[in-house]
Amino acid sequence: MKILRAAHLGMCFGVRDAIQIALSRAEDEPVTVLGELAHNPAVNESLRHAGVRIETDLRRVETRTVIITAHGASQKVLKETQRNGHRIVEATCPLVHRAHGALAALVKAGYHPVIVGRKDHVEVHGMTGDLETFDVILDPEDVSLLAEYPRIGVVAQTTQPIGRVEFLVDLIERKFPDSEVWFVDTVCRPTKERQTAAEDLARRCDVVIVVGGTNSNNTRELAETCRRFCPNVHRIEHADELRAEWVAGAQQVGLTAGTSTPDVVIAEVELALKKVAA
Repeated sequence: MKILRAAHLGMCFGVRDAIQIALSRAEDEPVTVLGELAHNPAVNESLRHAGVRIETDLRRVETRTVIITAHGASQKVLKETQRNGHRIVEATCPLVHRAHGALAALVKAGYHPVIVGRKDHVEVHGMTGDLETFDVILDPEDVSLLAEYPRIGVVAQTTQPIGRVEFLVDLIERKFPDSEVWFVDTVCRPTKERQTAAEDLARRCDVVIVVGGTNSNNTRELAETCRRFCPNVHRIEHADELRAEWVAGAQQVGLTAGTSTPDVVIAEVELALKKVAA
């Protein structure tokens, strides 16, 4: 059995930087991350071990300093945090900031905002939290429910597959031929690189193992992409979940990982695969 790594996989610079910010602050003072800094249990466990507190409810935060996650937050949340007497440290990925800026510019220019993403995702909450009206779409059915506006501005959650985003934009343009539709591509480059690499990997493998948190959107999307080209795709959080029967008889096994997956977790899964292959 041959083990193939995706050309691009694992933790992106935005998550690495956010982790470093949290760890550095924790050396100097008690800090709380408002939500999960990144959607990966190994990352959150390492932060807790370093003394970083993680709290989803602002009312329960006890430290003066609050860290905003890599996924970002709305101005409404930031102002509420300051009103509660906390000092804010931004660990938001700059590419998420860029998406916020693109969305704000569309709204300011008079476009009705449409976000391609998952309604329940923290990044989408951060993007829409300051808007009075907006739509969040993820599939053709969502597009069918959209109302017509003279001007429609479209952006995307940064971890959405660009192919899906472009497909939905095309549906919007066809549904509303008399509307002016302006699409700003806010899908981040690390996501695009990992999606492209995952597709290439899945085409060449009998089995693909996707490593990442169960609540990680980009890991979920990687697995869905791989399933379009490989019938045997398994998504796990850590090496202990790997099962020998998944790769029994396989000639080539692919390995990829989401943008919040630490290098050490990927290495542990790869080592487990090598032991199975031995």
